[in-house]
Amino acid sequence: MHHYEHFWLDPKFWVGVSFVIFLLLVGRKAWSQLTGMLDARAERVRTELAEASRLREEAEAMLKQAEADRAAALQEAEALLGRARAEAARVAEAAAAEAEAAAKRRERMAMDRIAAAEAGAVAEVREAAAEIATSAARRVIAERMTPESDGALIDAAVSDLPRALRA
Repeated sequence: MHHYEHFWLDPKFWVGVSFVIFLLLVGRKAWSQLTGMLDARAERVRTELAEASRLREEAEAMLKQAEADRAAALQEAEALLGRARAEAARVAEAAAAEAEAAAKRRERMAMDRIAAAEAGAVAEVREAAAEIATSAARRVIAERMTPESDGALIDAAVSDLPRALRA
Protein backbone atom coordinates (compact mmCIF):
# COMPACT_ATOMS: atom_id res chain seq x y z
CA MET A 1 0.00 0.00 0.00
CA HIS A 2 1.28 3.31 -0.90
CA HIS A 3 1.20 6.41 1.36
CA TYR A 4 1.15 9.87 0.03
CA GLU A 5 2.64 12.86 1.65
CA HIS A 6 -0.62 14.73 1.69
CA PHE A 7 -4.03 13.21 1.72
CA TRP A 8 -5.22 15.28 -1.26
CA LEU A 9 -2.57 13.68 -3.37
CA ASP A 10 -4.12 10.28 -2.81
CA PRO A 11 -6.38 9.24 -5.77
CA LYS A 12 -8.75 7.58 -3.36
CA PHE A 13 -9.39 10.97 -1.80
CA TRP A 14 -10.30 12.46 -5.13
CA VAL A 15 -12.47 9.52 -6.00
CA GLY A 16 -14.27 10.05 -2.69
CA VAL A 17 -14.56 13.82 -3.27
CA SER A 18 -15.85 13.29 -6.83
CA PHE A 19 -18.27 10.63 -5.48
CA VAL A 20 -19.59 13.09 -2.89
CA ILE A 21 -19.91 15.84 -5.54
CA PHE A 22 -21.62 13.34 -7.85
CA LEU A 23 -23.98 12.35 -5.06
CA LEU A 24 -24.72 16.00 -4.28
CA LEU A 25 -25.45 16.87 -7.91
CA VAL A 26 -27.39 13.71 -8.71
CA GLY A 27 -29.04 13.68 -5.28
CA ARG A 28 -30.19 17.24 -5.73
CA LYS A 29 -31.68 16.46 -9.15
CA ALA A 30 -33.13 13.18 -7.88
CA TRP A 31 -34.48 14.95 -4.79
CA SER A 32 -36.25 17.60 -6.91
CA GLN A 33 -37.69 14.88 -9.17
CA LEU A 34 -38.72 12.80 -6.17
CA THR A 35 -40.37 15.78 -4.45
CA GLY A 36 -42.03 16.73 -7.76
CA MET A 37 -43.43 13.21 -8.08
CA LEU A 38 -44.55 13.23 -4.45
CA ASP A 39 -46.17 16.67 -4.90
CA ALA A 40 -47.93 15.48 -8.07
CA ARG A 41 -49.12 12.35 -6.27
CA ALA A 42 -50.31 14.45 -3.30
CA GLU A 43 -52.18 16.73 -5.72
CA ARG A 44 -53.75 13.70 -7.43
CA VAL A 45 -54.78 12.33 -4.02
CA ARG A 46 -56.24 15.76 -3.09
CA THR A 47 -58.14 15.86 -6.39
CA GLU A 48 -59.43 12.32 -5.87
CA LEU A 49 -60.46 13.17 -2.30
CA ALA A 50 -62.28 16.29 -3.51
CA GLU A 51 -63.98 14.23 -6.23
CA ALA A 52 -64.93 11.55 -3.69
CA SER A 53 -66.28 14.23 -1.36
CA ARG A 54 -68.28 15.78 -4.20
CA LEU A 55 -69.62 12.36 -5.23
CA ARG A 56 -70.55 11.62 -1.62
CA GLU A 57 -72.43 14.92 -1.35
CA GLU A 58 -74.24 14.15 -4.61
CA ALA A 59 -75.08 10.65 -3.35
CA GLU A 60 -76.40 12.08 -0.07
CA ALA A 61 -78.47 14.64 -2.00
CA MET A 62 -79.81 11.88 -4.27
CA LEU A 63 -80.60 9.76 -1.19
CA LYS A 64 -82.47 12.66 0.42
CA GLN A 65 -84.34 13.27 -2.85
CA ALA A 66 -85.19 9.57 -3.15
CA GLU A 67 -86.43 9.51 0.46
CA ALA A 68 -88.52 12.63 -0.19
CA ASP A 69 -89.90 11.09 -3.40
CA ARG A 70 -90.69 7.88 -1.52
CA ALA A 71 -92.45 9.82 1.24
CA ALA A 72 -94.41 11.83 -1.34
CA ALA A 73 -95.36 8.63 -3.18
CA LEU A 74 -96.41 7.04 0.11
CA GLN A 75 -98.53 10.09 0.97
CA GLU A 76 -100.07 10.07 -2.48
CA ALA A 77 -100.81 6.33 -2.21
CA GLU A 78 -102.45 6.87 1.20
CA ALA A 79 -104.51 9.76 -0.20
CA LEU A 80 -105.49 7.60 -3.17
CA LEU A 81 -106.50 4.80 -0.82
CA GLY A 82 -108.53 7.24 1.27
CA ARG A 83 -110.29 8.57 -1.83
CA ALA A 84 -110.91 5.00 -3.03
CA ARG A 85 -112.37 4.04 0.34
CA ALA A 86 -114.59 7.14 0.37
CA GLU A 87 -115.70 6.42 -3.20
CA ALA A 88 -116.42 2.79 -2.31
CA ALA A 89 -118.46 3.90 0.70
CA ARG A 90 -120.33 6.43 -1.44
CA VAL A 91 -121.04 3.80 -4.11
CA ALA A 92 -122.17 1.34 -1.43
CA GLU A 93 -124.48 3.97 0.08
CA ALA A 94 -125.83 4.85 -3.36
CA ALA A 95 -126.38 1.16 -4.15
CA ALA A 96 -128.15 0.66 -0.82
CA ALA A 97 -130.33 3.72 -1.43
CA GLU A 98 -131.09 2.52 -4.97
CA ALA A 99 -131.92 -0.97 -3.69
CA GLU A 100 -134.18 0.54 -1.02
CA ALA A 101 -135.89 2.75 -3.60
CA ALA A 102 -136.34 -0.24 -5.92
CA ALA A 103 -137.79 -2.27 -3.05
CA LYS A 104 -140.19 0.59 -2.25
CA ARG A 105 -141.19 0.84 -5.91
CA ARG A 106 -141.81 -2.92 -6.05
CA GLU A 107 -143.78 -2.73 -2.80
CA ARG A 108 -145.82 0.19 -4.17
CA MET A 109 -146.43 -1.73 -7.42
CA ALA A 110 -147.46 -4.81 -5.44
CA MET A 111 -149.78 -2.69 -3.27
CA ASP A 112 -151.25 -1.12 -6.44
CA ARG A 113 -151.78 -4.59 -7.93
CA ILE A 114 -153.38 -5.76 -4.67
CA ALA A 115 -155.62 -2.67 -4.62
CA ALA A 116 -156.55 -3.23 -8.27
CA ALA A 117 -157.28 -6.91 -7.62
CA GLU A 118 -159.27 -5.93 -4.53
CA ALA A 119 -161.22 -3.31 -6.52
CA GLY A 120 -161.83 -5.89 -9.25
CA ALA A 121 -163.00 -8.44 -6.70
CA VAL A 122 -165.28 -5.86 -5.04
CA ALA A 123 -166.67 -4.91 -8.48
CA GLU A 124 -167.24 -8.60 -9.28
CA VAL A 125 -168.94 -9.11 -5.90
CA ARG A 126 -171.13 -6.00 -6.49
CA GLU A 127 -171.95 -7.17 -9.97
CA ALA A 128 -172.81 -10.64 -8.70
CA ALA A 129 -174.88 -9.08 -5.87
CA ALA A 130 -176.65 -6.81 -8.34
CA GLU A 131 -177.43 -9.77 -10.59
CA ILE A 132 -178.68 -11.80 -7.61
CA ALA A 133 -180.74 -8.80 -6.39
CA THR A 134 -182.12 -8.21 -9.86
CA SER A 135 -182.97 -11.87 -10.22
CA ALA A 136 -184.55 -11.95 -6.76
CA ALA A 137 -186.49 -8.73 -7.47
CA ARG A 138 -187.68 -10.14 -10.77
CA ARG A 139 -188.88 -13.27 -9.03
CA VAL A 140 -190.55 -11.34 -6.21
CA ILE A 141 -192.18 -8.91 -8.67
CA ALA A 142 -193.30 -11.77 -10.88
CA GLU A 143 -194.83 -13.56 -7.93
CA ARG A 144 -196.55 -10.55 -6.27
CA MET A 145 -197.42 -8.33 -9.22
CA THR A 146 -200.88 -8.49 -10.71
CA PRO A 147 -202.22 -6.63 -13.72
CA GLU A 148 -204.12 -4.21 -11.45
CA SER A 149 -201.16 -3.35 -9.28
CA ASP A 150 -199.06 -3.01 -12.45
CA GLY A 151 -201.43 -0.37 -13.84
CA ALA A 152 -201.45 1.53 -10.51
CA LEU A 153 -197.66 1.66 -10.48
CA ILE A 154 -197.53 2.98 -14.04
CA ASP A 155 -200.11 5.66 -13.26
CA ALA A 156 -198.15 6.75 -10.16
CA ALA A 157 -194.90 6.93 -12.15
CA VAL A 158 -196.49 8.99 -14.94
CA SER A 159 -198.03 11.43 -12.50
CA ASP A 160 -194.68 11.78 -10.67
CA LEU A 161 -192.81 12.41 -13.97
CA PRO A 162 -193.22 16.24 -14.11
CA ARG A 163 -191.81 16.61 -10.58
CA ALA A 164 -188.85 14.29 -11.37
CA LEU A 165 -188.05 16.20 -14.56
CA ARG A 166 -187.87 19.54 -12.72
CA ALA A 167 -185.44 18.26 -10.18
